[in-house]
Amino acid sequence: MEKKALLERLQVLAAQEDALAVAREVAELRTQMEDLLLEEDRKFQVAQLEAQEKGEEPLERPADEDRNAFYELLTEYREKRATQQRAKSDAEDANLRRKKALMERLKEVVEKEENIGAALAAYKDIHEQWKAVGDISREKRQEIQSEYSRLLETFFYHIKIYRELREHDLHRNQQLKLDVIQRIQQLASVEQIKEVEHALKALQNEWDEIGPVQNEEWEKLKDAYWEAIRTTYNRIHSFYDERRGELTANLERKKELAKQAADFIQELGAGSAKEWDAATKRLLELQEAWKQIGFGPRKENEEVWKAFRASCDEFFAKKKTYFESLKGDFDRVAAKKQDLISKLNALKDSTSWKETSAEIVRLQKIWKELGNAGQRNEQKLWKEFRGACDHFFNAKQNFYAAQDEELVGNLELKNALIQKIKDTKLPDDKKEALTILRGYAAEFSAIGKVPMKDKDNVYNAYREALDTHYKQLKLEGEEQERVMFQAKLDTLKASPNADRVLQRERIEIREKITRIEHDILQLENNLGFFAKSKGADALRKEVESKIEASKRKIVDLKSKLKQLVQD
Repeated sequence: MEKKALLERLQVLAAQEDALAVAREVAELRTQMEDLLLEEDRKFQVAQLEAQEKGEEPLERPADEDRNAFYELLTEYREKRATQQRAKSDAEDANLRRKKALMERLKEVVEKEENIGAALAAYKDIHEQWKAVGDISREKRQEIQSEYSRLLETFFYHIKIYRELREHDLHRNQQLKLDVIQRIQQLASVEQIKEVEHALKALQNEWDEIGPVQNEEWEKLKDAYWEAIRTTYNRIHSFYDERRGELTANLERKKELAKQAADFIQELGAGSAKEWDAATKRLLELQEAWKQIGFGPRKENEEVWKAFRASCDEFFAKKKTYFESLKGDFDRVAAKKQDLISKLNALKDSTSWKETSAEIVRLQKIWKELGNAGQRNEQKLWKEFRGACDHFFNAKQNFYAAQDEELVGNLELKNALIQKIKDTKLPDDKKEALTILRGYAAEFSAIGKVPMKDKDNVYNAYREALDTHYKQLKLEGEEQERVMFQAKLDTLKASPNADRVLQRERIEIREKITRIEHDILQLENNLGFFAKSKGADALRKEVESKIEASKRKIVDLKSKLKQLVQD
């Protein structure tokens, strides 16, 4: 997009009522403008250098009103967005205070209320108010929701002590499922479809996580749930069908403009300067008509834009050639191409393959854009330019061919080691056998990379060969756990993506520790609710036994984590 088009689009976005909703698109416009200005600066610098080489006066930079207007409008938008962000933050802070007050009230009910009917009524009132509270800040959301969920779990556990466990669970699950159905139905009042989709997915997950209900209630609940789901999805599908219709209509209008531009280019003749000016005016009219059309489907929109842009580029290339030919400027083109050849000769022996390749491709593009240097110069210059290009790319090809040979050699070494592992007969002494297997793991890791297409097959064959031997050792109990974990580490370190898989293993262990610690905290909190009775003592012992088992599991996981960090 040109600067004026970017400015016009920014004016549309800045006028939107919800500045936060368009923040991402505004950021994209700013990036496009910066890229465009960077390219203009580069071209101006090139023109300055050319003027300097010709001994001409330095060029003056013309005033850029579109640029200044764009950034002035961007500043206004940012101030508007900041104001809305502060208002949103104030609202979230108020909602946070309301939720904390509700949590304090629920905590008091859990700790002090002995009448079950009153406790359930208080909970219902608190929970209804909780659902009515708006959003809070993202960084506090998980913490507050987790604490509230923990209080709810404690509350319902307290209720279970005074009522039959099964009946309470079934009734509670029924209420939760009814609540999910109601919230799905309430999505009809949410205007933003993206928000509806996100909320619907979360509610479906919540429904799946709720336990069973009484059999006589299940069919009625299930029918109500799926009716709400179908209604909401029908609304979502209708929205996207309508959106696709608008995008398709825009695409057809753009295709027609692209066809007009292509036909217009094909009809161009040699012409005169006056005719070229008239043709330019016509093409600019087509471009302006293009700007007035909205977006089309992303993939097709990009394709038709490329076709339209290609026709425009072809027109201006022909126009440029025509006017350059009028000036008889072949010698100037030849001088510029000779300068490109000098730059290419300075690069052709470089071994910075990636960077140099990109620079040579850039020089080739510039070469094409310069046009013809005339019959007297063009063939000679092209031969010299092409020779320097071939010199570099042949050297690059030879370098990577030698590197491929090294990868093939590593593949042969790893295949030989895998066969050696398969053929090995381990001694009866387990300690000696484990030493041999760990030695194989270290040897496999020490061999370098293999060709990309073979890396997964080689690694899988190596892992299967080691696993076969470990299974034959017949380890038991704690020794089996320790040895098999070490074997797993040795195998992971030989993986083509060792760093990533080891990091993932660390994260999984830490998450397990966190979950178990949370379970221990919940169990310890629950101990405080047991009354002194024969039945309660049995439950207390059972909970205490679970706590001790969980603590032992944490010790084992921390030992594995320490082993991972050391390795």
